[in-house]
Amino acid sequence: MKRTRITLADIADVDNLALATWKAARGKRHRPDVLAFTDKYPQNMQCLAMAILQEQVPYARYRAFYIQDPKRRLIHAACFEDRILHHAILNLAETTFERALVDSSYACRPHKGVHRAISQVQRQLRRYPWYVKVDIAAYFPQIDHAILNALLAKRFKGSPFLNLLARIIDSYHSESGKGLPIGSLTSQHFANYYLSGADRFLLEHPAVEAHTRYMDDILFFCNDRLAAKAVLEALQVWLKINRSLSLKPNPVIQRSQQGVSYCGYRVKPSRILLSRRKRQRYQHLRLTWEQAYLDGKISELELQQAYQSIHAITLHADSTVWRKQNLHLYPSIVI
Repeated sequence: MKRTRITLADIADVDNLALATWKAARGKRHRPDVLAFTDKYPQNMQCLAMAILQEQVPYARYRAFYIQDPKRRLIHAACFEDRILHHAILNLAETTFERALVDSSYACRPHKGVHRAISQVQRQLRRYPWYVKVDIAAYFPQIDHAILNALLAKRFKGSPFLNLLARIIDSYHSESGKGLPIGSLTSQHFANYYLSGADRFLLEHPAVEAHTRYMDDILFFCNDRLAAKAVLEALQVWLKINRSLSLKPNPVIQRSQQGVSYCGYRVKPSRILLSRRKRQRYQHLRLTWEQAYLDGKISELELQQAYQSIHAITLHADSTVWRKQNLHLYPSIVI
């Protein structure tokens, strides 16, 4: 396997850092930490470049907060300088991560994403009679630092760069030697790559007909229930030995004609429907924005823009009938 060499000078290059700053600030230019950096852009950029070359980054300053999306999650947002660093690394390393992934992995990848994943799942439901759906127990908190560093060393070379990646990984711990922070760009790519071996294990198994993964949500298809159970048991062993991970209890083994809940949708061979969580989110957001308009907190234009973003939740599902029913049961409070 040919490894990619990335130097600290490549990361600290002025053009690379400028692109990374633009990406890190996109949609967030009015936030205090972004303004503080950009107000003295030349000086701060020079300091960051020097810190990269002198191996003094990351700064490892995280802001912790909870979000409800749809379940409660603890987010650790890196400081703006570290976010620039993460983008600067991924500007150079993303193609290497991309080559390491199989085609049926859909998270954090160009031209992939949730909607392509569910379209692929629907095609697989039509072709294969049985599926197994599993996800990893406490995935991000359980990622093992030593295993991850060893995996990265198989794809990249150069001690300074690998040491930088190791410092980023070591900047956060859910417990000793484990865990990646949810909310970090590097965490997304590290976590996606961490399970690439599991993808290949499944695709090389003679009983597996097809496979789809979105981060730690794994779905694979077999021709009968006994084969599905055997593959599931083998996958559990592989994850424990090779990645120090375990599956959540109660994996789903089901006939494909029954459909599957995946990535926020109820996917059936003939239809794609909104999950209960997405329906609840749609209704909650619609009523929240309408109340904000009545309270004078947003303008009519902002309400219209909010309607468009809320409607986007439903675009990739057969949702017209449900939306009409929802408006009938919960009429718009704006009209």
